Amino acid sequence: MDLSGNSRILFLLFVGVFMGSLDIGIVGPALPSIQTYFIVNERVLSWVFTIYILFFMIGTPLMAKLSDIYGRKSIYILDIFLFAVGSLITITSFSFEMLLLGRAVQGIGAGGIFPVANAFIGDIFPPEKRGSALGILSSVWGLSSVLGPVLGGLLLNYSWQLLFIVNLPIAAGVLIGSIYILPKSVRNRKILFDWYGLIVLGTLVVSLAYGLNQIDTNHFLNSISSLAVWPFLVLSILLVPVLWKVEKIASDPLIQVDLFKNREVKLISSISIGTGLIQASTVFVPAFVIVALSFSTANASLMLMPIVATMAVGAPIIGKLLDRFGSRNIMITGAITMMVGLFMMSMFSRSFYLFILAGILVGIGMSTAIGSPPRYIMLIESPPKERASGQALINILTSVGQLMGGALIGAVIGSYAGKIGGYELAYLGIGFVAIVMTILAIGLKNKQEQIKTMNLSYDPK
Repeated sequence: MDLSGNSRILFLLFVGVFMGSLDIGIVGPALPSIQTYFIVNERVLSWVFTIYILFFMIGTPLMAKLSDIYGRKSIYILDIFLFAVGSLITITSFSFEMLLLGRAVQGIGAGGIFPVANAFIGDIFPPEKRGSALGILSSVWGLSSVLGPVLGGLLLNYSWQLLFIVNLPIAAGVLIGSIYILPKSVRNRKILFDWYGLIVLGTLVVSLAYGLNQIDTNHFLNSISSLAVWPFLVLSILLVPVLWKVEKIASDPLIQVDLFKNREVKLISSISIGTGLIQASTVFVPAFVIVALSFSTANASLMLMPIVATMAVGAPIIGKLLDRFGSRNIMITGAITMMVGLFMMSMFSRSFYLFILAGILVGIGMSTAIGSPPRYIMLIESPPKERASGQALINILTSVGQLMGGALIGAVIGSYAGKIGGYELAYLGIGFVAIVMTILAIGLKNKQEQIKTMNLSYDPK
């Protein structure tokens, strides 16, 4: 690549996004070591993942809007700095609570890195170059999902802290490059931030995550009626209509609720929540393997490779198949494939080869659910002025699913004290989520109906 002009900026954004996405893939292998180091149970351990997703979700709309107000460069530098500070706190943690604080700060920074980087592409690249630039930026997910578990497995031979130390030199390089390479920020004082929406959304997801995490599946009725569960679940339910009302009257809402008038948007939004649930389940695979197959911590992380390698290879292939087969057929096939893989993990967890095959099937399915098909559908169904909001909506709903998944899976596993039965039950439950996703995908528009919608969208009249 010729690192001049926009190419240097693209390279800098690529490295920043790579750093943030690598941290998502690398944390799974670290969970068993972190559990041993701080001596915490599985229910509490799940917050290492959950709190990152929670603050990632809050940081995404917060930093995106702040970049509109204070300029892309200033907020991108702030995001990278926060991510580095969060990594440093995590590395130097002398208590589990301090570790969670570090993960929260990381989540806020990472939540801003992704949307601000995409906004930079829209700002500095001409229309005919934006597609290829976004494609290069998006390819980082496949690269980091493969390197994350491998790098994690190698570094765990020394210490779990090394998994986060690698962020520091990368962040330093990106910070220096951002100061000298990125174009100057332009401040816009006319934009008003939807603080009420952010507060309601944050309270809702925190309450939901905590309430779900405290459920004991062995004593479900007793736990669901306890003060540690029901007040938080009730609060999260009550805040849903409040959030809807706040976003309806906001001049520039975090969530474009008018999009939900569209049936196709409702379906793909529900599928996105399921996608997040399944994504969360992959974080617990190394710990599952240690219990089921008696692997070492370092080797267990390599069992993520069938999933992430298949995703890395499958995602670009799926993108090319969209125009030929239509998103509905691909989404249905992917959901069924995920369902089979998840059930296999649950039922044949003690078989090394069947576990690998299950991982491959889950990876194939996730290539469709996480990759281009849902974004393709949302792009078609969103009005031109609301396309960015539509894409952001997928991110938010997927994060909600990840948040719920991390809390629920941690609760199920914790209820069985980390024994194999808890993992098997958790993955069986996630398999039923894939069944629901399949049913929802059947209701999507077929290829001919999508083409008709696209033609109407581009009708000059």
